[in-house]
Amino acid sequence: MGMHARKRSQQHFVAARVRPQYILITMSGQHLTRQGFIAKGLAALSFIGGGAWALAAWLRNRSTTEVKRMHEANGSVILEIHPLGFQWQVADPFLFCVHHLDRYPEGNAVLGPKANLAGRNIGQDFTPKDGWRMYHGERVPGFPGHPHRGFETITVVRSGFVDHSDSMGAAGRYGAGDVQWMTAGAGVQHAEMFPLIDSNGGNTLELFQIWLNLPRASKFVKPHFKMLWQKKIPVVEVPDAGGIKTKVEVIAGDYLNAKASAPPPDSWAADAQNAVAIWHIEIPAGGKWQLPATETRANRFLYFYSGEALQVAGADVQQGYGLRLDAQKPVEIAARGKDAKLLLLQGKPIAEPVVQYGPFVMNTRQEIEQAFADYQRTQFGGWPWPSAEPVHGKERGRFARHATGEEETASL
Repeated sequence: MGMHARKRSQQHFVAARVRPQYILITMSGQHLTRQGFIAKGLAALSFIGGGAWALAAWLRNRSTTEVKRMHEANGSVILEIHPLGFQWQVADPFLFCVHHLDRYPEGNAVLGPKANLAGRNIGQDFTPKDGWRMYHGERVPGFPGHPHRGFETITVVRSGFVDHSDSMGAAGRYGAGDVQWMTAGAGVQHAEMFPLIDSNGGNTLELFQIWLNLPRASKFVKPHFKMLWQKKIPVVEVPDAGGIKTKVEVIAGDYLNAKASAPPPDSWAADAQNAVAIWHIEIPAGGKWQLPATETRANRFLYFYSGEALQVAGADVQQGYGLRLDAQKPVEIAARGKDAKLLLLQGKPIAEPVVQYGPFVMNTRQEIEQAFADYQRTQFGGWPWPSAEPVHGKERGRFARHATGEEETASL
């Protein structure tokens, strides 16, 4: 979710949306079809002269605007400061991070927007007209059924709701602080729709979606998802010298005496030695907080997405910037002007070759081609839902029904 499909004019590969199906034409000219297919993440790999494959170097999605570098040689904990765009810069073991904020109007009878959709590029609506987007949805905003293989999606919902449906027959609705952690593994199709449940007022949706790579040994594990309900996510409040408390939500990893719920068993995050951390941090205006060091040589990124200004290790940082930090050094952070909200991503690199095309992330070109062939042959289990963009009804609360038939609710 988050990276819109682009039409490719190259003769070797074309991803084009043709009503009522999404058509994928492979290098051999074969067609992969299924209503609701979306080729996400096409920016990571492209074809160049002679049909050769070009990798996005070291998973780095660099901004084309000026980047301020602070090298380790000068002893600074800040290695780089870069502006945030729609897609945020990440590094191994992460593949992708995006922040969605859509202020949807009241919902209609089918849980879509009660608004005129004229003027929108339905099916490819990534322009925030009136403060919201339909993305790939036609009636309900969101991302209709699409496949993944070889990595994990971690969806952190701050407000609003997401309806999950997948090719294993599993389903769920989560939001209001919940997190879904899905291991795509050998291959799964899923839909992520944003039901607009409130028919009398607005339906603000805010979420982060994070893609965490799987190591070679786990690329073909059985697909699985785990719910981290809001009430079970540890929260630590740390006062500064003046008594102002910073709040840290520990989604992955551990902080002080708080340890996050275990991730799915095949995740790179399941081994504590990999130092994977996903934290949401809120520092009130005027407050100070220290981000501790980690012993492991990990990639660490801090994203300042809401607020006014920060002082980080003595450097002034404006809202809308991200920082790459030396994870082996602590760093002092102070919020200036307004309350500050930040997202932390950290992890030891997997340090394996990465070949990504659209929704598939593998280690070799041949494995990518095999992923397309396997999807064409098996549809990763097929699509058991009557629509490519299913939602679960206005009255349904937050729940998860797994492929085993086991069902859980947010109250448990």
